[in-house]
Amino acid sequence: MEQTKEIKMTNRKKIIAISGSARKNSANLRLIKAIDDLTREKFETFVFEGLTELPHFNPDLDTDHPPEAVTNFRTLLKNSDGVLICTPEYAMGVPGTLKNALDWIVSSGEFSGKPVALITASTSGIKAHESLLETLQIIDARINEETQYLISFIQIKLNSENQITDEQTVSDIQKLIGAFAQEMENVNQ
Repeated sequence: MEQTKEIKMTNRKKIIAISGSARKNSANLRLIKAIDDLTREKFETFVFEGLTELPHFNPDLDTDHPPEAVTNFRTLLKNSDGVLICTPEYAMGVPGTLKNALDWIVSSGEFSGKPVALITASTSGIKAHESLLETLQIIDARINEETQYLISFIQIKLNSENQITDEQTVSDIQKLIGAFAQEMENVNQ
């Protein structure tokens, strides 16, 4: 019995989860925690909390030896099976810290062919979602209709225990998780 548990653990996909919000208890971070609870059997999730530690993108620093925070971020991405991004919309666009992180990946290619699940969870989120999809396509992320989701009015769909309270949202996220897991399997075939 114990051996079966161990095998199960090693077969879980390694996911890097990125919250586009720098707030410590943002709705998007809480959503990541809710998704982590739903996927513990399938995924080993590491929440990347270093967005604010990445320096402002500067092509002059994007050399063979970039700043240490950038190197660490790239290594995490390289060693993951997939990336989950949950982000709000700020001023009708992608939060600056998230866009900055993605700018550091343009030349190094860690997103190239990497399965990505994108959830934009905000009051509206439409503009940020569209913009982020374009950026992810430019950096060759592996994303499709089934691995992206826009959740409007996220604040009323999460409770204080980081549980999704809206049944349709739970159902939609479970479909996204299934499609995301399938994309990671497809990469390995």
